[in-house]
Amino acid sequence: MGANVTYLDPSGSQIGKKESIADTARVLGRMYDGIEYRGFEQTIVEDLAKYAGVPVWNGLTNESHPTQMIADMMTIKEHFGKLSGIKFVYMGDARYNMGNSLMVTCAKLGMDFVACTNKKYFPETSLVQQCQDFAKQTGATITLTEDVAEGCKDADVIYTDVWVSMGEPDEVWEERIKELSPYQVNAAAFAYAKTDAKFMHCLPAFHDLNTTIGKEIHKKFGIDCMEVTDEIFESERSIVFDEAENRMHSIKAVMYATLGNA
Repeated sequence: MGANVTYLDPSGSQIGKKESIADTARVLGRMYDGIEYRGFEQTIVEDLAKYAGVPVWNGLTNESHPTQMIADMMTIKEHFGKLSGIKFVYMGDARYNMGNSLMVTCAKLGMDFVACTNKKYFPETSLVQQCQDFAKQTGATITLTEDVAEGCKDADVIYTDVWVSMGEPDEVWEERIKELSPYQVNAAAFAYAKTDAKFMHCLPAFHDLNTTIGKEIHKKFGIDCMEVTDEIFESERSIVFDEAENRMHSIKAVMYATLGNA
């Protein structure tokens, strides 16, 4: 029997406006076998899970992106045959969902995680401490550095994400470009990595001028790319489309496991 999917965008639901999260969760839980939430507040997805009575999957919040992690780790294992001992470098803004989730995941899986960025963009100290506790049990390491040479030395994977996250105002572009440009993933950064190192990105990526925002940024700041150069994005090192495909396979596996194999 086929599955039926309903998409509710912010204009198609009264969630949190005319109807509380708890009430919406209980209504949707009567109508659907599962709910995926992709939005902003972590508390919303947690309340949905608390009240819905059906599986709730976190498709992305400001704080975490756990379903992306499964796809990312699947992709790394496909290419390297292992996870434990992989040196994983995240460059850019490491304070939010991707930096947070990647650090937690690497710590739990015995990987060597490096946040290579301006110290202003380091993850929260409390989360770093929690990950260091995980690392003591798994053999992982957690490193925070502003030095690209140190951070990328002998890297197996170099990962980045857009410099301005979903929901942030356009005004922050100038600040991010100024402060994060030294941490762009480019040939110079990859020169420090292992010869078989791979590039990853959860997409979308601003690597050329083929997007509206890319063109606007080019017009305003005169740059052709942002967090990653087109040279690296389109190179043999890049496994971003394997990663994108694995989002489909991994979320299907999560749904299969949590829906009682129905």
